[in-house]
Amino acid sequence: MASASKGLSTATWTPDNGDGTFTNPLFYDEFSDPDLIRVGDWFYLTGTTMHAMPGLPILRSKDLVNWEFVAYALDKLDLGPAYRLEDGQNVYGQGIWAPSFRYHDGKFYIFSNVNRQTTQMFTATDPKGPWTRTPMKRGFHDLSVLFDDDGKAYVVWDHQTMHLAQLTDDLTDIVPGTERVLFAKDAGMGEGAHFYKIDGKYYIISANYSGGFRMPAARADHVLGPYEVNQAISLHEDFGMASSKRTGAPKPPFTFWGPTPAAKHDLALHQGGVVQTPAGEWWGFSMMDFNSVGRLLGLSPITWKDGWPYFGLPGNLTRTPRTWVKPKTATPQPVRAPFRRSDDFSAPKLQPLWQWNHVPVDDKWSLSERPGYLRLHALPATTFYDARNTLTQRAIGPMSTPTVLLDASNLKPGDTAGLGLLNLPYATLGVEKRADGLDVVLYDQHPDKTVRVKMTGTRVWLRADCDFLTERARFSYSFDGVTFTPIGDEVELFYQTFTFQGVRYGLFNYNTTGAEGGFADFDSIDVHQPHTHGLMRPIPYGRSIRLTSFHATTGLAAGGGPSLASGAPTRFEIVDRRLGRVALRSGGRYVTVGEDGAVTLVAGRSGTAQNFQWIETPTGELVLMSLATNRFLRIDPKTGDIRADSPGPMPDDSDGARFIWSE
Repeated sequence: MASASKGLSTATWTPDNGDGTFTNPLFYDEFSDPDLIRVGDWFYLTGTTMHAMPGLPILRSKDLVNWEFVAYALDKLDLGPAYRLEDGQNVYGQGIWAPSFRYHDGKFYIFSNVNRQTTQMFTATDPKGPWTRTPMKRGFHDLSVLFDDDGKAYVVWDHQTMHLAQLTDDLTDIVPGTERVLFAKDAGMGEGAHFYKIDGKYYIISANYSGGFRMPAARADHVLGPYEVNQAISLHEDFGMASSKRTGAPKPPFTFWGPTPAAKHDLALHQGGVVQTPAGEWWGFSMMDFNSVGRLLGLSPITWKDGWPYFGLPGNLTRTPRTWVKPKTATPQPVRAPFRRSDDFSAPKLQPLWQWNHVPVDDKWSLSERPGYLRLHALPATTFYDARNTLTQRAIGPMSTPTVLLDASNLKPGDTAGLGLLNLPYATLGVEKRADGLDVVLYDQHPDKTVRVKMTGTRVWLRADCDFLTERARFSYSFDGVTFTPIGDEVELFYQTFTFQGVRYGLFNYNTTGAEGGFADFDSIDVHQPHTHGLMRPIPYGRSIRLTSFHATTGLAAGGGPSLASGAPTRFEIVDRRLGRVALRSGGRYVTVGEDGAVTLVAGRSGTAQNFQWIETPTGELVLMSLATNRFLRIDPKTGDIRADSPGPMPDDSDGARFIWSE
C-alpha cells in the first residue's frame, strides 16, 4: 500500500482475534444508528453520518466480523447555505441520520432522516451504486420500513408511541387512512425502530432510556397489531465501561455534566436489530455511547426464548459477552478492516475513510496540483468550527496518535493550517502566518487558551496523542520528524450530543482576515494505534499466573481442600481450551463452577464446568466468564465470597469481577 511505502502505520483495529473469536466493538471508531441486512451470503451495513460528506457508507461482510468498504450512497447533500457552512449557518448534528436499510425485489433501499427536510429515499440495484436520491413527501423520525410477503410496504416511526402506516406503491408517502398509533407513551418502546417479520410474526426492536439504555421489543401476529411489549431484550450491557464528563452547552462559555453513577449503565448497548446468517444463527447488532470517541457498534449472540430474541447467552439473557465465538460461515473469512487510516495522498482520489466537514468547495482543494500532497486553499472563516474544506476522519480507540506532516511555505497572512480535534469543545495544533513569520499555535477551546512557539523553516510535524480511556489528548510538534516537543497542557476530551459525533481528526486551512488566503500542503498523515485487538495483553497459555482483585492486594487463593478463598493470590496454570478459553489449574485441581454459580477446586479432567472465556474490559482488566453459567467469576468485595454469578463487570467494580493477572 502507498502508506507503507512512506513507512506509515498500517495496523488498525480489528475485532477478529485470530482464534475463532471476536471482541467488541466491531470498529473502534464511530458507527452509530446501524442498520444491517443480509442479501444471499453477504451482509450489508450502513449508519448515520450527519453533516459529514460523503455520507451513508455501505460496508459488506460474510461473517459479521470482518468488513470491507463498498461505497457511499450519498456523495454530497447540498440543501442550502447551512450545508455549505455559509452565511454563518451550519448543520452540525443534523444531515443524514438513523437510516433504514432494506432489500426488496432486486433493489437496495436506504431511507434516512434529514433535519428540516422530508425523509430521503436512496435506491440502487447494486450496492456499489449508482444510488438515486428521492425525497419522500413527509418526514418519519427514526423510521424502519418492512416489505411484507403480500407486496405491501409499511413504515414504523416516532418516539415512544410509535406510528405505523402503509406506504404507497412508489414508497414516497403513506396510504391515506392507514396511519395509527401503536403504543401508549409509558409502554417503554422508546425510538430507533427496526421492523421485521420473523416466522410469521411481526417484531419491532427499539431503544429506550430508563435508568440506563435498554432495547425493548414488541411483537404481534398481524402487522397492524395489537403489539405485546417486552421492555428489555438487551439491558445494561456496557462491558464495564463508565461514562465520562459530557458537554452541556454547544458554545462558550461551556458547561459540563457527569459522569453519572456507574450503576446507571449510561453507556449500555442500544438501538439496533437482528439478522439471521446462512447457517441459521441469529445475531444482534447495536450501538453504545463510548464517551468521546463516539458511538461504537457491538455484535451480540441472540438466544430465542419464549418467542423473544434476547441479546445474550442462556443463563445470562440481555447481556452480551465482549468476546465470543465468531458466527459460523461456510468458509473461513480473512481478517479485514474497512478503512486505511494513514495516508500519503499519492492516490488520485481520497481514500474512502475521509469525509468533509459539510459540503466541500471542490475547486479549493486538490490532490493533483502538487502530486503526493493534499492541498487545501484557505477560505475565510472566524474559527476552526466554521472553516470550510476541513477534511476529517473518525478518531479511533482505545488510543491513537495522528501525526501530520505539513508544508506551510505558501501560507499568507491570516492563514492557519494544521491538525484539529473536531469536537465541542475543539482543539487545534496548527501553523499561523503572521506579519513576522510563522508560529506553531495550540488552541484549546475549553479554557480558551492559546500557546505560541516561533517556527523555524516551513515544514513541521504536528501530533496529537489521544487516549479515549482517560479522555485526554496531548499535542506536540517537531521540525525534524524525530524529536517531538510537547506544547501546552493536556486537552480534555468530552462526549456531546450537539454534533452527534465523536472526536474527529481534521486537516484544515482557513484565513481569519475575511479574505481567501494561500494554501497548505499536507504531505501525509500517520495514524498509529498501539492496541489493535481485543486484548492489550495476550492470553498467557501454559504459564503460571496470579489473579489479584482489581484495586486490591488480595485475590484468588487455592487452599488444601476443595474450597477457594479471597486471600494472598496463589498461582494457577492457564490451560488452553481453544477459542480464547482457559481452565485454571492448581496442582491437579481445576477451578470449577456449578450450575448455581458456586466455585470450588475439583480434581480430574476439565470440561465445560472448568472452562472460562478470557475477556478484557475496555480498560484492560481481566474478567473470566464461566461457560457453565455464562456469568462472570467474582470475589465479593464485602464478603469475600467467590461465585460465578455476575451478569457483567460493573463499571465501578462493585461486583468484584475484575482481576489483574501477573506472573
